[in-house]
Amino acid sequence: MQKSRPTQNKRARERARQEKQQQKAARRLQSKSQRPAAPNSDGEDPDIAGIVPGPQPSPWGDDEDTDEPSTT
Repeated sequence: MQKSRPTQNKRARERARQEKQQQKAARRLQSKSQRPAAPNSDGEDPDIAGIVPGPQPSPWGDDEDTDEPSTT
């Protein structure tokens, strides 16, 4: 009479699956708590922080007037 064996195997597999899920959940919580807090919590993108809309100064430092045509 070996009809009870498959049921026991199934229960053991189910227990192992539940334990594995609990371990994964514990690992997720642990890694979530170890993550550093967001550096900028005010919602501003750090890549564009401090940029003012409108014309920007020249990155090469050319402060000459470009309204006059050059006489070359």
